Amino acid sequence: MGFAIMSMTDAAASRVKAIVENSGPDAKGVRVGIKKGGCAGMEYTIDLVTEPNAKDDLIERDGARVWVEPSAVLYLLGTEMGFEVTTLRSGFIFTNPNQTSACGCGESVELKPADLAALAAQRQAAQPA
Repeated sequence: MGFAIMSMTDAAASRVKAIVENSGPDAKGVRVGIKKGGCAGMEYTIDLVTEPNAKDDLIERDGARVWVEPSAVLYLLGTEMGFEVTTLRSGFIFTNPNQTSACGCGESVELKPADLAALAAQRQAAQPA
């Protein structure tokens, strides 16, 4: 069994489903990735998926589908995707153990690749003897 790349909260799954339902019959879900940019160095990207890419990893919850770009996998291992509505904004949020810092405005982050050896050691320690 591989590592779980990402998980979704109920709120994120509901929002993904709403986006798909309001985007026409070709919409299948959303794709999450990362790109260089912003004052902290990297930004999360979210795009509508009408044609899934076979190389993307698929995460599903309650009928919501999120694909993860292959280039983003090492940066997103262990991440929880949520959705929040506040007085000033609404949007997806990412609780990412690989994030080392964020800019003051919250639009960009600094990420390091996941430590696969540490993840494997954690998993082995959690397994019953």
